[in-house]
Amino acid sequence: MDNKNEFKPYIPAEKVTPELTVTSVIMGILLAVIFGAANAYLGLRVGMTVSASIPAAVIAMGVIRVIMKKNSILESNIVQTVGSAGESLAAGAIFTLPALYLWAKEGIMDKPGLVEITLIALLGGLLGVFFMVPLRNALIVREHGVLPYPEGQACAEVLLAGEEGGSSAKTVFAGMGFSALFKFIIDGLKIVPGEVSIEGSTKTYPGAIGTQIYPAVMSVGYICGPRISSYMLAGGIVSWLILIPIIVIFGSSIIMYPQTDATIGELFASGGAGAIWGSYVRYIGAGALAAGGIISLIKSLPLIIRTFRDAIKGLSAGGASSNERTARDINIKIVLIAILILTLLVWLVPAIPVSLVGAFIVVIFGFFFATVSSRMVGLVGSSNNPVSGMAIATLLIATLILKLTGEAGASGMQAAIAIGSIICIVAAISGDTSQDLKTGYLLGATPRKQQIGEIIGVVAAAFAIGATLNLLDSAWGFGTDELAAPQATLMKMVIEGIMGGELPWSLIFIGVGLAIVVEILGIPVLPFAIGVYLPVQLNACIMVGGIVRLVFDKMKNEEKRKTVTNNGILFCSGMIAGEGLVGILLAVLAVFGVGELIDLSGVLNLAPAVSNIGSLVLFAIIILTLVKFSLGKKEKK
Repeated sequence: MDNKNEFKPYIPAEKVTPELTVTSVIMGILLAVIFGAANAYLGLRVGMTVSASIPAAVIAMGVIRVIMKKNSILESNIVQTVGSAGESLAAGAIFTLPALYLWAKEGIMDKPGLVEITLIALLGGLLGVFFMVPLRNALIVREHGVLPYPEGQACAEVLLAGEEGGSSAKTVFAGMGFSALFKFIIDGLKIVPGEVSIEGSTKTYPGAIGTQIYPAVMSVGYICGPRISSYMLAGGIVSWLILIPIIVIFGSSIIMYPQTDATIGELFASGGAGAIWGSYVRYIGAGALAAGGIISLIKSLPLIIRTFRDAIKGLSAGGASSNERTARDINIKIVLIAILILTLLVWLVPAIPVSLVGAFIVVIFGFFFATVSSRMVGLVGSSNNPVSGMAIATLLIATLILKLTGEAGASGMQAAIAIGSIICIVAAISGDTSQDLKTGYLLGATPRKQQIGEIIGVVAAAFAIGATLNLLDSAWGFGTDELAAPQATLMKMVIEGIMGGELPWSLIFIGVGLAIVVEILGIPVLPFAIGVYLPVQLNACIMVGGIVRLVFDKMKNEEKRKTVTNNGILFCSGMIAGEGLVGILLAVLAVFGVGELIDLSGVLNLAPAVSNIGSLVLFAIIILTLVKFSLGKKEKK
């Protein structure tokens, strides 16, 4: 089957149009930094990130087609290619690297420097791009029609719908503006609290329920849809309305992990349900998360083995022999030399704490998971790509190997997280690169120029992610209510457990058992486990977005339903970006002490009941804003 000869892209191979221009590169770099920072903030808050390809594409069309009056679809494609690299690199980095900051706070090691974070992100990102180059012909070209690459196709459709570019871009920018305003009111001026909760007592019912009112959190629910949102809320309900009450009611007079002088009853009396969640239930959630990642990996094993076998066959069959513009990749000799140099840098650069053994682990697991990730996103999309499961598997094996070779203690833990970080970033970037190359394949882009665009996006995002992580850590700290960093906390616990650190294994195994039961019931484990791990108030806010999406999905008119849903996704993508950027701005203000000066909560001094009503009113306005921009303007007859 030679699909390459059958398929004709939108821009023919013989036609040359602007692609990798100064305009597209500069716009792409700006979007890579913006969406990278915004997704880092979002992922550290809720444990999930969202794809930046489509919002980046509509912004590119809005600027290039509408403002600059240029008709260049391939130029817009390069913008989204460069821009989406920032989101993917951020996703890989935040799942692992915050563990270094958490260990620094515990006094186990020094705080990671900006150079160390930047180099780990940069090397992982570049390896992800270069590993994908020889796989393009095997996965994108030869498997065209077999691997759908849903996000890649959706992005191509958005770019092809160029006449709608202006209104679509306005929707994204409107979402950014409204979300920025709401975020500044809630967390900047602090006119109303960002969370409304109802909490019982031991005499009534020692559980808690409530909701946050943040636009970005609600947007995650809308984009993920009602099913995923409901699984997360179910996990939150199990934690806060079942596990916490059971622990308090039946264990109020005993002392469990952590070893303190306070009994569970005293801990609940002083800190409420949140204290029980932080001391006990969080470890159950971590166990469920780890089990969920490993289960998703085991379920994917047949696909993983088949993918790797097919990719190797595709490589041995050689790349595209044609010299057509649409078949030109970066020269394979350059790719192999680059991979060799990057591997040596992982080993030899003093700022990266990885030995020669660790560098070999990076190359072997890196290429393996790059292949797996690229095919997985081709089948199920980026949202369902088990990157965290791959990272957990890598950490388990890498930490065991390091311990057996004598690298234990703080240095071994630091090396393990560095290896895990690079692999995680490799998997995330490979998946993103393959989606972007699929978009380019459908449109008729030049693969080599897209691959160069990915490299540019990775470099820009790598320099931004280090500064972003340092800033967020200085402002609020990881593992706090503001930035829970669920995956990174889990990776930290996995390494500590293998290296011999004290962990509440009984609680972790309860989480493992819970995950197994959920899997047997046919419920997706990872969203449920994230729900167990995160506060129920956050899960409830995500569910609100899911309910709005459910209402729109029930529309009978298929064309209108598709338009309304897409408008909502674009508006929510903008809201996520807007809140993320204001979150970064507030972090800067907090570091410089300005945050306290604009805080109006003490001046207003509202009663709790009044504050809660104000929060709910603002949340209702946020929901209505999403509904209005999703429905759009009514056409005049």
